[in-house]
Amino acid sequence: MSAERFAGRTVLVTGGSGGIGAEICRRFAAESARVWIHYGAGRDAAEALRAELEASRARDPRVVGADLRDPEAVAAMVGRVVDESGRLDILVNNAGIFERHPLAETSFDAWREAWDRTLGINLLGPAHACWHAARHMIDAGGGRIVNISSRGAFRGEPDCPAYGASKAGVNALTQSLAAALAPHRIFVYAVAPGFVETAMARPYLTGAMAEAVKSQSPLGRVATVGDVAYWVLAMAADGAEFATGAIVDVNGASYLRT
Repeated sequence: MSAERFAGRTVLVTGGSGGIGAEICRRFAAESARVWIHYGAGRDAAEALRAELEASRARDPRVVGADLRDPEAVAAMVGRVVDESGRLDILVNNAGIFERHPLAETSFDAWREAWDRTLGINLLGPAHACWHAARHMIDAGGGRIVNISSRGAFRGEPDCPAYGASKAGVNALTQSLAAALAPHRIFVYAVAPGFVETAMARPYLTGAMAEAVKSQSPLGRVATVGDVAYWVLAMAADGAEFATGAIVDVNGASYLRT
């Protein structure tokens, strides 16, 4: 695998300040991409990652903040990347939230708030980012979009139904845009993990639940952030074009769909 696969390319990773997103940023930077690290609230973490990448001699990493629930902020985010870098070759829609709101235990006001927050960040934000990125990519002659989905889109999320619905929407968005944008040489993919070793999953990976969660996979573990980042870069690289529209399951055979 060449360490120069992404030389000369500009990458925007939403939710890039921690977890899966931070590892994606590290790996793109290690392969000579110019990386933009998006953050929602965690500016300090994003700046720390930028400093880490600079110390590793990455190519001019940058930080950009935006509330993905705000369409104007999303437009400004993509616009800044294009204006300052002169291009946007790869968009990775990674940012997401996972909030419990089981129907039988949740008031209607709390239910509506959970749906509004989750769909705003997990689905509408990526959809708007795709629009702005793709319009630039059309003019530039092509590009790549990789969306982070979830096995929850297929098996359901009983305690977090908005999350499952948002990720099912991400899958439909991915496939719809793959068909619409292929004539413009813009290729669109989704990567669908199960549990991943991140802060978001920590409540499920510690204490009494940990072994039950890990045993869902015949590998006896959950995914690392590297397991997910590997497939993001594989989809974004030259040579993956004919897989456009694919949703790649990265769940260690913990959920097998037909």
